[in-house]
Amino acid sequence: MPRISVIVPNFNHAKYLEQRIESILSQTYQDFELILMDDCSTDDSRKVLEQYRNHPKVTQLIFNEQNSGSTFKQWKKGVNAAQGIYVWIAESDDWCEPTLLETLVAGIEKDKDTVISYCQSYCVNDQHDIIFQSNHRVLSETVDGNQFIQNYLSVPVAIFNASMAIWRKDKFEQIPEELTTFRFCGDWFFWIQLSRFGKVHISGKILNYFRKHGNDVSGKAYQSGLNFVEELRILNMMYIDQLITERQYYRAYKKKFIDYWQVKDTIDRTNKAAVKKLFNNSLSTKTSMLKLVPIAIWKKFKRKKK
Repeated sequence: MPRISVIVPNFNHAKYLEQRIESILSQTYQDFELILMDDCSTDDSRKVLEQYRNHPKVTQLIFNEQNSGSTFKQWKKGVNAAQGIYVWIAESDDWCEPTLLETLVAGIEKDKDTVISYCQSYCVNDQHDIIFQSNHRVLSETVDGNQFIQNYLSVPVAIFNASMAIWRKDKFEQIPEELTTFRFCGDWFFWIQLSRFGKVHISGKILNYFRKHGNDVSGKAYQSGLNFVEELRILNMMYIDQLITERQYYRAYKKKFIDYWQVKDTIDRTNKAAVKKLFNNSLSTKTSMLKLVPIAIWKKFKRKKK
């Protein structure tokens, strides 16, 4: 049985697939199986994937005949097919350094209670310009799950790309089925729920390349405004479940509101009404729109001047 199941859930990323798959196959840590999936792509994705059908590392090619409509339904389908102890969801438009798995496996196996191990990431565009990069002040450390939620999954969200992390497969069945109801923010929900089961290893090494382009899921989410609906839903859940303090809730709420204010004039009118309603019904009595609106206006003005 392989130690790691690497799952590549693809949809219309034909031009990125070869780089993605080759970066997996060239890992220095080789105790893994590779599961390739396609969610009814309309480009040449299947043609590219078929080229790897007989590769000794590829244990399954899973082709949907109808689009699932959800990235996280694909996650679940892939995990159900996986045989490994750990899972790596390697997004189809990303790539990585050869030592990613070696580093993350060493991290997760330092402590038997560790459920997630993740590294830092570059965010790049199609021209390979670096948009930003994440960082961590320690080269390698393991933290308590509840502490991780408070310090790394509210403001900011440290695991912002699934390709950054590996995690224990046996915990997946304990993740609420609610995961598959998300279209855009299910990964944030997933990391929160998974962190509740144990510790999290953080590597300070930058080993992942998260690609931002016109066809990525997060870009479409911000254009529609639905990301704010899901983000506020998760934020409210964290507060109700007492995973974050009132101060942390307010800080995250404030950041989401400022982000929303920058794009509110460009998102769908129906979604805009739903988001506005959510912002007007904060769970914290300390949240004041009279204070937040001027801050958001000032932030937008400063961005326009740059």
